Amino acid sequence: MIEFLAAGTPRLVSQAIEQYATGQGNVSAIVVPWESGEARLSMAVTAVRSDGWAIEHINLGTITLTDLGNDSTRVAIVGHASDPSDDQKLASVFDRFAVQVQRQCEARP
Repeated sequence: MIEFLAAGTPRLVSQAIEQYATGQGNVSAIVVPWESGEARLSMAVTAVRSDGWAIEHINLGTITLTDLGNDSTRVAIVGHASDPSDDQKLASVFDRFAVQVQRQCEARP
């Protein structure tokens, strides 16, 4: 689990994370509206695996953005334990993504 503070509202931070994920190309991060509320947004981080016409979205983890007021957001990034049949490559993709999100979004004193 990675936790840090980011400048901006949860909505603005989520947009920055979505844009960063899109630029990376190997994962996506989207807000999950039915798991979000006024002061907290939940984001799903997924990877896509394709085999011919079949496309599988693999859930890698969750990002929770909590509004702390004063234009500050607490960011918590948690990876989901992968099935032993999944390769460790997915876990390392998520870990790298989480560290990069922290580097991109963490508020500097």
